[in-house]
Amino acid sequence: MKALVTGAAGFIGSTLADTLTAHGAEVIGLDCFTDYYARDIKEQNLAGLRAQPKFTFVEDQLQTVPLERILDGVTHVFHLAAQAGVRKSWGRDFLTYTTHNVDATQRLLEAVKDRALERFVYASSSSVYGDVAAIPMREDAMVQPVSPYGVTKLAAEHLCLLYATNYGVPAVALRFFTVYGPRQRPDMGFHRFIRAALTGQPITLYGDGEQTRDFTFVQDIVSALVAAGDRGRSGGVYNIGGGSRVSVNEVLALIARITGRTLDIRREPSQKGDMRDTFADTSRAKAELGFSPSTSLEQGLQAEAEWLAALLNAPLR
Repeated sequence: MKALVTGAAGFIGSTLADTLTAHGAEVIGLDCFTDYYARDIKEQNLAGLRAQPKFTFVEDQLQTVPLERILDGVTHVFHLAAQAGVRKSWGRDFLTYTTHNVDATQRLLEAVKDRALERFVYASSSSVYGDVAAIPMREDAMVQPVSPYGVTKLAAEHLCLLYATNYGVPAVALRFFTVYGPRQRPDMGFHRFIRAALTGQPITLYGDGEQTRDFTFVQDIVSALVAAGDRGRSGGVYNIGGGSRVSVNEVLALIARITGRTLDIRREPSQKGDMRDTFADTSRAKAELGFSPSTSLEQGLQAEAEWLAALLNAPLR
């Protein structure tokens, strides 16, 4: 395998690149270091990879990078680059989301449409469903995003399927459900909650805490990406979830137990674009990819808490 991983300095991208190189693949990592969060965090994600002889890093934007050169000899594309974040996707920031999530994806698909790829794996999101899909969410449910971010992820997913149908690009879309674990972005809930617990800061919770999510450990996500790169069906769409539906209040109780801290929770109104509930039906991914999540929420939270504790030099207990 010679793989291009876009968004390689990010949370999931760097973890995937680590796994691929550990299994002997040659990996080209591409990232433009958007300013959504600090560059030094992404550089930490890349630190081990930069020392790997089979890893090459390219700093550039998908919209401008000379893709003909980058794609030379590439057998697999794992397209994880995107502008993240539901709450920031409203208003004048929307142009950033269409540029990084839609325009960039279209340019990449144009560049690969005449190449003999084995797989093109696109990282989509449970945000495409919105609040109208029945629980558990199935891939054939009506999709009606409730955030501009979700709209751009769905648009890029549709582009992938269009290129699969019209040009034979072996595109596979994976709809990730709330990913967490070591290297999680600092704006994401678990990272904010655990950091606040470890440092004695208050936790801001939007909504009543009874909203539920299907939380998925990052290594399970990586396993699904690898499986999709191996045997994903061209034009296929797959839910990738952690296997359990848990409320945010239950998560906070678990974090309190893992860290041994009493949490100072400050409640704020729900934010526009936040989905009320998510839960994945992963039967298609199990049947076609052999995917089953292997990390429980408690195990995954423990791993993320240990990672953050080491980063902050703050003992768990």
